[in-house]
Amino acid sequence: MTTGTSFWHLGWRTLWRDLRAGELRLLIVAVVLAVGALTAVGFFADRLKGGLNRDARQLLGGDAVVSSDHPAPPAFLDRARELGLETARTLTFPTMARAAQAQGGAVRLVALKAVEAGYPLRGRVRTAPAVGASGSETAEVPAAGEAWVDAPLLEALSLRVGDALLLGDASLRIARIITLEPDRGAGFMSFAPRVMINEADLAATALVQPASRVRYRLAVAGPDPAVSRFVDWAEQRLEARELRGMRIESLQAGRPEMSQTLDRAEKFLNLVALLAALLSAVAVALAARGFAARHLDDCAMLRVLGQSQRTIALAYAVEFAVVGLAASALGVALGFGVHFVFVLLLAGLVETALPAPGLWPVAFGFGMGLTLLFAFGLPPVLQLARVPPLRVIRRELGALKPASLAVLGVGITGFATLLLAASSDLKLGGIAVGGFAGAVLLFAGLSWAAVKLLRRVVNESTAPRWLVLATRQVSARPVYAVVQVSALAVGLLALMLLVLLRTDLIASWRAATPPDAPNRFVINVMPEQEEGFRALLREAGVPRYDWYPMFRGRLVAVNDRPVSPDDFTDDRAQRLVDREFNLSHSAEQPPHNQIVAGRWQTEEAGAVSVEEGLAETLGLKLGDVLRFDIGGVQSEARVTSLRKVDWGSMRANFFVMYPVSRLPEVPVTYMGAYRAPDRPGFDNAVVRAFPNVTSVDMTATLNQVQRVLDQVIRAVEFLFGFTLAAGLVVLFAAVTATREERAREYAIMRAVGAQSSLLRQVQRAELAGVGLLAGFLASVVAIAVGWALARYAFDFSWRASPWVPLFGALAGAALALAAGWWGLREVLNRPVIVTLRQASE
Repeated sequence: MTTGTSFWHLGWRTLWRDLRAGELRLLIVAVVLAVGALTAVGFFADRLKGGLNRDARQLLGGDAVVSSDHPAPPAFLDRARELGLETARTLTFPTMARAAQAQGGAVRLVALKAVEAGYPLRGRVRTAPAVGASGSETAEVPAAGEAWVDAPLLEALSLRVGDALLLGDASLRIARIITLEPDRGAGFMSFAPRVMINEADLAATALVQPASRVRYRLAVAGPDPAVSRFVDWAEQRLEARELRGMRIESLQAGRPEMSQTLDRAEKFLNLVALLAALLSAVAVALAARGFAARHLDDCAMLRVLGQSQRTIALAYAVEFAVVGLAASALGVALGFGVHFVFVLLLAGLVETALPAPGLWPVAFGFGMGLTLLFAFGLPPVLQLARVPPLRVIRRELGALKPASLAVLGVGITGFATLLLAASSDLKLGGIAVGGFAGAVLLFAGLSWAAVKLLRRVVNESTAPRWLVLATRQVSARPVYAVVQVSALAVGLLALMLLVLLRTDLIASWRAATPPDAPNRFVINVMPEQEEGFRALLREAGVPRYDWYPMFRGRLVAVNDRPVSPDDFTDDRAQRLVDREFNLSHSAEQPPHNQIVAGRWQTEEAGAVSVEEGLAETLGLKLGDVLRFDIGGVQSEARVTSLRKVDWGSMRANFFVMYPVSRLPEVPVTYMGAYRAPDRPGFDNAVVRAFPNVTSVDMTATLNQVQRVLDQVIRAVEFLFGFTLAAGLVVLFAAVTATREERAREYAIMRAVGAQSSLLRQVQRAELAGVGLLAGFLASVVAIAVGWALARYAFDFSWRASPWVPLFGALAGAALALAAGWWGLREVLNRPVIVTLRQASE
């Protein structure tokens, strides 16, 4: 090696030598695991979002929709045609359908939809020729004089395909069964059986009257720039003319109704990937420090041979850059392959095949891999350039020092920024990254205190020899002990957090929609029918069900100040104020609603409990006096509590509830939610006994939610393997970080007469003690971080078992002993003369 050697040449030579010697193995494994986990989730999330956005267009029935309670002005249709957009108009409203008297004369509330040719612009309606037959896509709409219907309507009315269906003054022939309607939506009336007719037959029904609750929709479709121009123009018209009852539904607003479940799914997967990346960062830092410690003597010799600090620093930068690029490429390839497993595990979340992923996950993977190495691996390695030449003859010179705060700060900031970007949720990323950062400081402080306390607790005159030696080993290297305990605790923290996620958090998620969740909703039960209907449920063996009175009211004043949609700028607030709420009363607090502010006082007159989301949207707070118009009756009540309502729980929920058992001045009907008995004909019996009651079958929706939960849990368990591997890498790196120091100490003790059996006891005691402390600290912090994630990121109520710290301590000791046996077993078997000769060189 000459003084003229370039840093390129030196970097490639050291890289080749270190690869052959296995010096970079731990670094490469850590980076590959982190990049693989993050890009696997990234590739899948990218494809899933693309598929959901594509399917959102089908849920709209177009690229944008003008929705209103009156026909859109002709100018909207003219503007769409000027821009070259396709258009399709539909209207929907609730009405009663009935069978002819000769066929029983049964009646049923239906959601009638009149469509024109060209509907739908996005997606396809699927129909079948008979109940139970396989459906097929069609580009047609019902012909004049025909009706397409949902299968449950035929059962409710005892009709068949080909029979007549009476709608108002018209009689239409049932032609086909609807098996899929892409733009059906999720309003409550959308759960009523659908009847689809041609708009040409609407006038004959005479159902649309001035007081009819009709929803008109004008859908447009075409190139994105033209759709954007139409949406901008329409929004300006709505704002300028202050048109009431109209809104624009675009792709951004057309979220799938499973969005909450899918958002939670993505959060779970992102969290597990974040844990893998955080663990890998610790593994890279530990492995890089060990790498640097083993190269101190080599760099001292390079300085003797005339190499400058700049050349040595650049050479190692080149080596780490090449390693980072190669490991990142391996990680991206691994992630790309693994994401196909996610596609299989989570198949069916979108209707058709997922689109191809973009390049963002690739760029992000390379960025994460290089950041890991340069932020956590390079700082200790760059110290090698400052090793003095005198270290060749004086080995105490040039020892590694802690990296500067500036270097660590820049690296950690860049890494945290990437993790926050990967989380796709600032709250989730902040809790995970902030929780781990705080945990590292806490672990370091407590482990330092524990090491200082250790020497005082162990009485050397009475304690066993192996315990005394183990205590001296730990207290003689306080900095190494702190690093080892902190690294072990971080690894165990991630593993403990994953175990809690797999058990308690996922169990809480399942509890939101348990297998026995209600799958039927009934409305319009009259007060005189209440006892009869509940008796029917008891006779059918339905043990538990929700049962609440229901009435409708419009919010007209807050604190004696009249309210109107013009008082709010938020679109949702305007819609809420512009319509009636479903209200209820109950002396007892609903068990599936949690009080988050105020208190629920049974039989408190003049009080109401408000759903917290509604209160936030309308700016309501405890103590506000609300006035409702309930069928012409004015009702005033003070807000005494706010409730947290899970609208996806398949339970009966209300925006506003009075905490009293009776409201005698208010006319009510009843609604119920129950799980129907698994016997044929039960729904038909309900309809025959109570023909005015509307029964909504939620079985398909409930099955879909539970299927998605099962799929997501399998995906989380699969990704768990990555994080488990990263955690084991951290444990191995932490335990073996002081291998050479241990080898020299054990060699000296063996040279003065210590037996191998005693040294094995010392090693086991030291590892077990470090593991017990790390496991206990990790489990306590895991409880705190898990609680924060459950409450603020996943929106669960969660409480960990008090046995978690004990289990964590024992698990930490077991894993530390296992990692120590694997990584340090050759230390006790190494010949004493070899170790002492290496120490003197």
